[in-house]
Amino acid sequence: MKPIDVSYGAIILLIKFIELVICRKVEVVGRGNVPPEGPIIIASNHLNNADPPIIAAALPRRAVFMAKREMFGWPVVSWLFRAFGAFPVRRGEADRAAMRHALLQLQNGMALMMFPEGTRSRDARMHRGHPGTALLALKAGAPIVPVGIYGTEDIKWPWLFFKPKAIKHVKITIGEPFQLPEVDRVNTRIAEEYTDLIMRRIAGLLPERFRGEYAEGAPPAPAPARREPAQPV
Repeated sequence: MKPIDVSYGAIILLIKFIELVICRKVEVVGRGNVPPEGPIIIASNHLNNADPPIIAAALPRRAVFMAKREMFGWPVVSWLFRAFGAFPVRRGEADRAAMRHALLQLQNGMALMMFPEGTRSRDARMHRGHPGTALLALKAGAPIVPVGIYGTEDIKWPWLFFKPKAIKHVKITIGEPFQLPEVDRVNTRIAEEYTDLIMRRIAGLLPERFRGEYAEGAPPAPAPARREPAQPV
């Protein structure tokens, strides 16, 4: 076993230990929906910086994920993130280097964790997704595994560690994998339609109060002011 694999396994054990300390219950539904091998994209809503490690600990296989570049400048955290399989991305712009690295991970048969909203929700409700997830899925031909998570919106750093069992219930629901329909050419309209498809699959795994702009009957919301360009990676 490679050293990095040992580090990853040790970090997963540490995450599970922390969960025992701070959470009264961590419930995982649908773990069997994750394909045991081959490239997949784990696409989830995003409520807290703790979501990536908590979701990773719930998966039956290793996953890599993007993290905001600023976090790689933090002492200790940077080493933990790299050992955990994270790689940096510049938020709020089209980071082509990060997208190319993500595509390479998929081409190598990895599970890639992505949060289409681009950042955590401040009100625990889902907001419009960015097209990067859809573009990568089309480019790599990788199936998407939707994930809905809630309960982590109650995590308050760093006071959490002084309040054992502060979090009552974290629930992670893993949906069935699905493939985006192939298209001859990706344009803005297709990218947005496929992004909405992904987001609605995620929303379907959450209670109504977390679905936000993807709730049943919710009117279409305007696109964010800044988006990743709808073009091939």
